Amino acid sequence: MGGGQTLLVGLRNGRPHFDYWGAALPAGARETLDARLLERAIPHGMLDGGERLDLLPESGHGFMATPALKVSRAHGGFVTQMAVQAAHVADDACQIRLADAAAGVEVLCEIRLDPATGVASFQLELRNAGLDALRVDWASPVAFPSLGDEILAFGGRWAREFAGRRLRLPSGLWASEARTGRTSHHSPPFLVIGEPGFGEHHGQVLAVHLAWSGDHRLFAERLRDGRIQVQAGELFWPGEVVLAPGEAYRSPIVYAAKSDVGLNGLSARLHAFVRGTVLGGRLTGRPRPVHFNTWEAVYFRHDEDELKRLAEAAASVGAERFVLDDGWFKGRDDDTTSLGDWTPDPGKYPQGLGPLVAHVRGLGLEFGLWVEPEMANACSDLLHNHPDWILGEPGRDQPLGRGQYVLDLTRPEVSAAIFSALDRLLREHPIAYLKWDMNRDLTHPVSGGFAASRNQVLAVYALMDRVRAAHPGVEIESCASGGGRADYEVLKRTDRIWTSDCNDPLERQSIQQAFSIFFPPEVMGAHVGPADSHTTARRASIELRTLTALFGHMGIEADVRRFAPAELEVLRTAIALHKRFRPLLHGGRLVRQTPPDPGAVSFAVLGEGEALASLAQLATPETAAAAPLRLKGLDHEMIYTVRLLNPPGRPEAAMKHAPALVRGEAIRAAGRLIAELGLPAPILRAGEIAVYHLEAKRG
Repeated sequence: MGGGQTLLVGLRNGRPHFDYWGAALPAGARETLDARLLERAIPHGMLDGGERLDLLPESGHGFMATPALKVSRAHGGFVTQMAVQAAHVADDACQIRLADAAAGVEVLCEIRLDPATGVASFQLELRNAGLDALRVDWASPVAFPSLGDEILAFGGRWAREFAGRRLRLPSGLWASEARTGRTSHHSPPFLVIGEPGFGEHHGQVLAVHLAWSGDHRLFAERLRDGRIQVQAGELFWPGEVVLAPGEAYRSPIVYAAKSDVGLNGLSARLHAFVRGTVLGGRLTGRPRPVHFNTWEAVYFRHDEDELKRLAEAAASVGAERFVLDDGWFKGRDDDTTSLGDWTPDPGKYPQGLGPLVAHVRGLGLEFGLWVEPEMANACSDLLHNHPDWILGEPGRDQPLGRGQYVLDLTRPEVSAAIFSALDRLLREHPIAYLKWDMNRDLTHPVSGGFAASRNQVLAVYALMDRVRAAHPGVEIESCASGGGRADYEVLKRTDRIWTSDCNDPLERQSIQQAFSIFFPPEVMGAHVGPADSHTTARRASIELRTLTALFGHMGIEADVRRFAPAELEVLRTAIALHKRFRPLLHGGRLVRQTPPDPGAVSFAVLGEGEALASLAQLATPETAAAAPLRLKGLDHEMIYTVRLLNPPGRPEAAMKHAPALVRGEAIRAAGRLIAELGLPAPILRAGEIAVYHLEAKRG
């Protein structure tokens, strides 16, 4: 039991079964469950035992859909018929051992239900107990049964990540795969499946998240008898996992959560789980420093004096961390050269980074640095001296990405050299933060003549672990051309995810809305970019840019010296608001709202005694009048004092009459009335936003 839920796994006929997962059962209900309640009719036209869907379905037991395990041997053996050998059960966890002596296969299934949040984790260890090599082609640690057939999948592309798409599962199989060596922009390793029509506040839903930063596959499949299974696991290259006798393969963890109250119910569980378990509580109570990132301010045009002036301007508006992005190292004037040569460019920094770091810290800012440790340009001293360090098959032409190759970190000497370069930088300078980027796909993941995509991912984890062990005070951001590496396993080693290279707030509102289903706001990098977005060529107001970034881990990525005085004041005010509400934003309960206009996005973050809510209009409203914003998630018994923090300065342009709240007056109302009647809203044009603050007292 955990998080107000019960997960029952039954052992019948030598097999583990999902018996129940839902609201906590009363004492004794588990012991009195009559297995006959779980029996299903078997129709004609299939095997006598029907579709044998259990926790780890196997073809050898007569499961005719996609099995959870696919293995084979050189002599042709591939049939497995595992049976439970032992089970150990604790209050919130169990281990189940299965084996097939004839096939020479042993499996350990580990299941845990987090006591605080009810998030379940599933992991599988597969051991070769035979006398010859065992090839593994697929291994999902669990097959989830789903009561619903509507899938919310996530896709998109660079600069438009986490785009949600809904579909009803037809007969057969739907799958989402990534073969890029990272979690990817187009197919991240998580999905939601539930009853048709589920929404933010209603519906029974299941969230599945594969904690893995490499190639992966998720699928949902409707069986012939109507049931639906969901699996998730690594996607192997040919021959990538071949176990010698006695060797074992350990799968990534699959995390899952269930909710009877829609997507917000999932987020309530998942956010608390990320904060307490994935992050290990290390960010709890620690203010997340407001960033200034140099990329969209100067790109590769590094001038030490100019950067010092930028740091001064950033400090003047309230930034707390200065991050020197790409372009600082030797010969790096564009993205075609020098990656891998991690020493400061002597032309740009004649005395090294020391003077700039000292100046930044003298302003009261932390210093952060951009690196891309897994890569090297074809034109670099590193690859000139070590051309064999490329991950790939010798003698083959490999496509470049951003002019660079992937380094073979599975080789100890390569990983050691990259660690040495990072370690030297961190020892020589008081660097508090690394923006760890990855800007290309893996196309030839070969090392020593064998597929090595998964070993490369494990080597990246090991390198991150080594850096953190040597420099425990340094924070790391997971970046992969934006949100191309976002998952719970990399988040165990990092403190922030760069959500997207797109800082256009109209795009960001939708990106952040989907991202927030699985990730809490404090790990969501969100920056105030220039007025003209370099990814969309669209212009956005300073108010929309700042108040969109307000709800994440806030930062600035623009040349603030070019801001007009009025824009600087808006930016300064927004940063002050972010700092004022930072404990709420980064520790509260995020509840996505459903505004009546489909062209609007709305969030609320609820905490002890107060809440903050936003309403952003992304497209021209469908109706002339503004419907009230009915906020869900408030305490119905509390009395709230509500203020619009940014009353429009041009009410006459869109409204003949503005409600008192829109004019800037405070109003008081019970939480139940706000949920049912709503808050008066200004008439917003496309690209405008309203932010409300609510203070609560017991009525």
